[in-house]
Amino acid sequence: MDSGWYTVDLNCDMGESYGAYQIGNDEAIFPYITSANIACGFHAGDPAVMKKTVRLALKHNVAIGAHPGLPDLQGFGRREMSVSAEEAYDMVMYQIGALNGFVQSEGGVLHHVKPHGALYNMAATNKNLAEAIVEAVYKINPQLVLYGLSGSELIKAGSHIGLGVVNEVFADRTYQDNGTLTSRRSADALITDEGRAVAQSLRMVREGAVTAVSGRNISIQADTICLHGDGAHAVTFAAKIHTLFKEKNIALQAP
Repeated sequence: MDSGWYTVDLNCDMGESYGAYQIGNDEAIFPYITSANIACGFHAGDPAVMKKTVRLALKHNVAIGAHPGLPDLQGFGRREMSVSAEEAYDMVMYQIGALNGFVQSEGGVLHHVKPHGALYNMAATNKNLAEAIVEAVYKINPQLVLYGLSGSELIKAGSHIGLGVVNEVFADRTYQDNGTLTSRRSADALITDEGRAVAQSLRMVREGAVTAVSGRNISIQADTICLHGDGAHAVTFAAKIHTLFKEKNIALQAP
């Protein structure tokens, strides 16, 4: 049995609600995570929800990140759109600025940026798009940390421009042989069994590997593990991962 010590971040996509219409259970998840990616209004969220979520993050001493997405409320930002590098730069710049206004007004400090949904997946393989996103992040504040899919073009672009980068893996998603996430259009894209999600998370941290849907083992770097706050099992996953990691000498800490 591996008894070594590890440190990893546990992050969750948060604030993806609209006023009185609540998606997920952010308040119940916050005690278990170390960083939060807060929706900035394009794919989900609104000003009131952004303010409330920032306050919750500060209350629980959770690192705050901007979670910019494509302008697609109906599709929750998970449908690909044809956008130029310049358009990606502008929309990321705009959304980070919006969330950062609430963070600063509440006495907090913006810690990181993690693109959402289709924008995240597109930037994982599209070098030009990745470079536009990281340029926007860098110009706002070169001290911001960039979260991106482990080994992706986004991570490479962030490292090249001089940002601190965090390789992200997913507790509740399946993988393809090239290290990308399985499309949500596929029936096997999501992991809903809590035992499987926890086991996958533990293996990614301790072994640096994950089993793709094909059955092939692929190498992966797990600096942070993502949970989706809108998932039906998000609270359970967060609680079980939090508890198991402590038992296995894995410290939870924001980068």
